[in-house]
Amino acid sequence: MSRMSPRELGTEMGKGLLSFPVTHFDGQFKFDEKRYREHIAWLLDYRPAGLFSAGGTGEFFSLALDEFSAVVSAAVKETAGKVPVLAGCGYGTAMAKQFANAAESAGADGILLLPPYLVNTEAAGLVAHAEAVCASTKLGVIYYNRDNAILKEAMLKQLCERCPNLIGFKDGVGDIELMTRIYAQLGNRLTYIGGLPTAETFALPYLEMGVTTYSSAIFNFLPDFARDFYEAVRKHDREYVFARLREFVLPYIAIRNRRKGYAVSIVKAGMKAIGRSAGPVRPPLTDLDANEFNELKMLIAGLS
Repeated sequence: MSRMSPRELGTEMGKGLLSFPVTHFDGQFKFDEKRYREHIAWLLDYRPAGLFSAGGTGEFFSLALDEFSAVVSAAVKETAGKVPVLAGCGYGTAMAKQFANAAESAGADGILLLPPYLVNTEAAGLVAHAEAVCASTKLGVIYYNRDNAILKEAMLKQLCERCPNLIGFKDGVGDIELMTRIYAQLGNRLTYIGGLPTAETFALPYLEMGVTTYSSAIFNFLPDFARDFYEAVRKHDREYVFARLREFVLPYIAIRNRRKGYAVSIVKAGMKAIGRSAGPVRPPLTDLDANEFNELKMLIAGLS
């Protein structure tokens, strides 16, 4: 049962930094609920404004429906109403509706609608897909604009008119002109969330366009760094932001960009580097190799 209305959820999500926790697996790639809940309990000490359970960083794409329900339920139980919990949701329309219903049954406050699996389609088809998912749940829905699911302002406006529980727009494109057109067209109808693989790089320019928050994967293993960076962004402290970009974020991105799928793998490597291992990534993703891991570990140590 949802704890807050979709509109309340949108308001809450825009108030601060958002957490995108990894999903913990053991050596046999099975969900490790105990360590996952311990991790969420630790993250809550750093006061995120919301938590995305089983999202992209949480390897939604590798979870069966029953595993997904277990992960979301564990997050809901551990947060105990302290912050809103949103769950990933995706694949084709029929499956996405099943995941949305499972998230609602598990007690989530909202869902993050990820792109449909594999197919490329026209914008009208994306609108029909998102509308069907929104209609299948009472939860607030955030549309993730990325990859093969990119909507422009006219179609997004149409979707907003049809779906009162569509409360957020997460950008994974990095097209500043498109974001400007969307905000100019829709204003405060939606809560806008930065959703690039390392959202910190876009945080300062996006703030000027009404994107008041973003989901930080770095928050998983450097919550103090992530929180301080976010607060500097909100204060328009350009000197601090660019110093931290040079010191950590850009070198981190350089490692991330070496291989496909590392946007998730490097986060789990960061967890291991600080002594809070979340286990391996599931295939088809691959973990960082030993040299890359040591490079990341040295980069993190350099922040001390």
